[in-house]
Amino acid sequence: MPRRLNLNVEAAANGYITPHEEHFVSGASPLESGLQERRILNLNQYQAPNPASLAKMLSNAQKQGGQSTKVGLRDRICCHQWNWFTMTMATGGVANVIHTLPYDAEWLHYVGLAFMMINICFFLGNCALAIMRFTFSPGAFIHSFTDQMECLFIPAVVVSAGIILINICEYGVPYTGPWLQHLVEVLFWIYITVSVTASCGMYLILWSTQIFPIHTMTPVWVFPAYPLLLAAPFATNLIAGVTEQDLDMTIHRVAIALCALTVQGTGFLISFMVCAAFLYRLMTQKLPQDMQRPGVFISIGPAGFTCAGLVVLGRQVDIILPQDMDGRIYAVYSLKVLSIVVGLWLWGLSKWFFIVSVGSLHKYLRKEHTMPFQMTWWSFVFPNTALVTATSALSKAFDNTGLKIYSCVMAAALIFVWGLVLIRMMKALWHHEVLWPKEIESD
Repeated sequence: MPRRLNLNVEAAANGYITPHEEHFVSGASPLESGLQERRILNLNQYQAPNPASLAKMLSNAQKQGGQSTKVGLRDRICCHQWNWFTMTMATGGVANVIHTLPYDAEWLHYVGLAFMMINICFFLGNCALAIMRFTFSPGAFIHSFTDQMECLFIPAVVVSAGIILINICEYGVPYTGPWLQHLVEVLFWIYITVSVTASCGMYLILWSTQIFPIHTMTPVWVFPAYPLLLAAPFATNLIAGVTEQDLDMTIHRVAIALCALTVQGTGFLISFMVCAAFLYRLMTQKLPQDMQRPGVFISIGPAGFTCAGLVVLGRQVDIILPQDMDGRIYAVYSLKVLSIVVGLWLWGLSKWFFIVSVGSLHKYLRKEHTMPFQMTWWSFVFPNTALVTATSALSKAFDNTGLKIYSCVMAAALIFVWGLVLIRMMKALWHHEVLWPKEIESD
């Protein structure tokens, strides 16, 4: 009787009962099942109807026709989703990591350049697949914005473009004429506009069309804010690339730095609040289920990218602030110290999330537990690139040999993980685990 009273009070206060993980794993009592059914009916009143997926249509056709349904190349292309752009985020992030390493070597430059070119090919390939998918399936583009599983990954396109622009600053601007630095400066302002618009617009769409119960919460909810988190890394690499040319600094350094600082701070604060909600979810609902477990690593990125951006901006204060500025000497010293102090806090936060994220995979060390492959496995790579670049930035700021070696070891491990995920993705493609309609058995 007390349990029934508590459930009724919670339902009256919140409008639904938040189910625990055991409800989905081991079943629930009749009372909880009835409350869950009423909650699902309540959610359906607010959620926008989604079109039948390709998998469901093919499955129905198979049942109705009584014959095996043949899945062709066109059908597989229609299964392409926005989360495939996480692959380009990770690959471009590896190129960024190689460039930021504290040790300079010509062979490292060419390795990073190779990752950059591979990433551009991946990006163009994903864009082509996405265009073909939306061409083959009219209405799929609009409905992808209201699909709970897919809509959160739409900003991955903007992040992928931002990573490519950062790579261009690193591997292109220092080796070309002034024309590229002016072009990238224009692209910087375009990226800032698109990232802010995409972030605000995507969250508004989600808040207007979707309901995400707290028990399903993962750091993937941070994704619409991720485009904002590349503002400071973009600005610092643009300024550094122009400086390496030994030409006159014709770009608007102060405006770029202040804008990047504002946008970066906004993205970090949004991400920080979402991650706080994720900690609440962990305290009340335990760790996410197997399919959601890779998303835990996304919580590493916000603090890592912000740390790297602030520390590098602090080291660039000498070339950013105008020479005729009053009190310039004191401002340069103060900003450098402040950037390092705040950077250390954020680096510690990113490192803490890294330890927790790796620890969340402990059960998969046992053979009886397996994690099904999906494109979110690239979350094992991209958020960690932020931690490695932050470590490299701090090692240069302190000129500390230990941190320099540590950042190189982390970079090597990250490249190794990138290779493992790529091999696993190719295997999944071959065995019809991805780009394949669900509920369809392969012959």
